[in-house]
Amino acid sequence: MSDATTSRQSNTSAGQTIRPDEAAHFGKLAKDWWDPKGSSAMLHKLNPVRLEFLREAIDLHWAGDIRSAKPLAGKSALDVGCGAGLLCEPLARLGANVTGVDAAPENTAAAAIHAERAGLDIRYMTGELASHDIGTFDLVTAMEVIEHVADKQAFASQLAARLADGGLMVLSTPNRTVRSRALMIGAAEGIGLIPRGTHHWEDFVTPEELSEILAGAGLETGEPRGIAFSPMRGLHLSDDLSLNYIVTARAR
Repeated sequence: MSDATTSRQSNTSAGQTIRPDEAAHFGKLAKDWWDPKGSSAMLHKLNPVRLEFLREAIDLHWAGDIRSAKPLAGKSALDVGCGAGLLCEPLARLGANVTGVDAAPENTAAAAIHAERAGLDIRYMTGELASHDIGTFDLVTAMEVIEHVADKQAFASQLAARLADGGLMVLSTPNRTVRSRALMIGAAEGIGLIPRGTHHWEDFVTPEELSEILAGAGLETGEPRGIAFSPMRGLHLSDDLSLNYIVTARAR
């Protein structure tokens, strides 16, 4: 792994994944996380793209009925770094028994309120993933999270420990490229499309680095798909990995 990726890990204890400053940053956004025109507007645009990839991955992994409205019926799902539940709720509607874990208590509180109002039974928990005795899950997701953790290898190992035999993991993260720095930080944060301070380019992880990290946790990655942006199509799945990408992982 490059020095750039590890630079912000030097002041953290080995195995600690939560950065208090990162948790505080996202906790401040909790109140309008569900507002599609608020500070998390880009997540609302990103979520359908992630769900498109997830649905295909779920159907391929479990060889399910692609016409089923609830392909996760009878399965458990864990979303780590769940924020206020933007992904947890669709997973519940796909039939899963869902648990969401987040570093910020403000986020899980907002998530629980929103789920209750939506009539969804979702369990939310706060704190380090390793501190919770919650067993294993058929599906484990961590979307746009690994860039924010203190110890990426420890985080991957914690995710792997929560993956049931025969389970599926899906992660997404920005790629560390000149293009991602220019668009996600210089442009998007510069004009307020993304809250300033959300991203730290040196913490972005390349596909090769992520594959190495996951391999260290006993996981094998699938072929990544890019999440690209164009003025005509907006955010969409693509072969272009230069901005952001999403990938599956399974136990070796």
